[in-house]
Amino acid sequence: MKEKKKLILKIIVPLMIVAVVVGMWVIKNSSEKENIVDNQNRDEQVQDIPEELQSADFSLNATEQIDFASLSEYGLPIIADYGSDSCIPCKEMAPVLEAMNEEFAGKAFIKFTDVWKYQDAAGNVPVQVIPTQVLFNAEGTPFVPSDELQQEIEFVMYSDRKSGEHVFTVHQGGLTEEQFRKILKEMGVE
Repeated sequence: MKEKKKLILKIIVPLMIVAVVVGMWVIKNSSEKENIVDNQNRDEQVQDIPEELQSADFSLNATEQIDFASLSEYGLPIIADYGSDSCIPCKEMAPVLEAMNEEFAGKAFIKFTDVWKYQDAAGNVPVQVIPTQVLFNAEGTPFVPSDELQQEIEFVMYSDRKSGEHVFTVHQGGLTEEQFRKILKEMGVE
């Protein structure tokens, strides 16, 4: 009986090691392919972007905290979506984000961060549920929707506790392409 267990262990342990190595290889290669696709998409987008904006990163996916102050230096509105590739409402919104990012590259920053993969990436924004979109005007100030838009799409405004200054505007939940376009239009993007 003991010899059977030893024989089984001699077979199972090497198989488990091989499985772990293969798993690591698959994960590494899928990440590299994702980066290659992102770079190809960025190269295609750069061709249609004004020269003064070509150094900006218009790629959709962000893997670390978004530096809103740096992005606002380009003078474009920012919509950053915080969600997950594994969340059903986020999956439903993914094609909208991709389409808006592609269409409005050079006119607005449209970003997506998977907060389950990159947990520290949402450390500088008020994300309570996913998906959540954080919105900034071209000047780098929090977006303030019109009363009409606020009646159609619910936004949450966050203020600094001490100063009372408006610091964030967010939308919680998914957005349709039509809603996205209305927000961008109100932000001054045509």
